[in-house]
Amino acid sequence: MIKPITNESDFQEAGKVIDALLDADLIENPADRKRALDILEAITVLAIDYEKRHYPIPKPDPIEAIKERMEQLHLTRKDVAPYFGGENRVSEVLNKKRNLTIKMIRELSKNLGIPADTLLTAC
Repeated sequence: MIKPITNESDFQEAGKVIDALLDADLIENPADRKRALDILEAITVLAIDYEKRHYPIPKPDPIEAIKERMEQLHLTRKDVAPYFGGENRVSEVLNKKRNLTIKMIRELSKNLGIPADTLLTAC
């Protein structure tokens, strides 16, 4: 029976049902497979909603997000200088001595793929 997830016990039980249905797409009987997949989808939606409300993931620090992305892409400060308006600005921003500007945020978002809303918290 599908029901709202209103407490930790419900959430744990939903996790067990999800685990049990993870391979539902392998069920041979089409009607049984569809029913199992529908239940899996419904419970997953409810579990995700509960998790978002009770275990929110904090937004990353914008400067740490920039540093992490630079590391992932193997970029140096010199490589990203054009997005900041020069090498001096890169150092100032990454050392938290200068705030990001809207222009910097646009460039970083566009060129490094960092969501603008992550970077906006640094303004």
